[in-house]
Amino acid sequence: MVKFLKQNKAVIVLQGRYAGRKAVIIRAFDDGTRDRAYGHCLVAGIKKYPAKVIRKDSSKKTAKKSRVKAFIKLVNYRHLMPTRYTLDVDLKDVVTIDSLQSKDKKVTAAKETKKRFEERFKTGKNRWFFTKLRF
Repeated sequence: MVKFLKQNKAVIVLQGRYAGRKAVIIRAFDDGTRDRAYGHCLVAGIKKYPAKVIRKDSSKKTAKKSRVKAFIKLVNYRHLMPTRYTLDVDLKDVVTIDSLQSKDKKVTAAKETKKRFEERFKTGKNRWFFTKLRF
């Protein structure tokens, strides 16, 4: 079978707390692990999307509207829908399996992910990834 769930592929989470949210694959486990015997992957996604920025907004308001909240999660392949998009944000060094082990490691990884997502949003690239699926 062709492996299409690769690193940096944008996906949509279908089940759970973050259903309908967009995420990017950081690492894929096709054969599973000892803890999870099924195919799954480590994803980082957008918990809270940035709001629409208009021209008359002040710089302070624009900065507030451009904020992004991120989540990090291990997700079963069956609960993901792949898209044709890829996101060239380098998160592999920030988010690892070890960062999910303790609460404070996960929080620091999520903050760094948030920072990198915001930088990517402000450059104006990957606009589809930073828009809600439905309005």
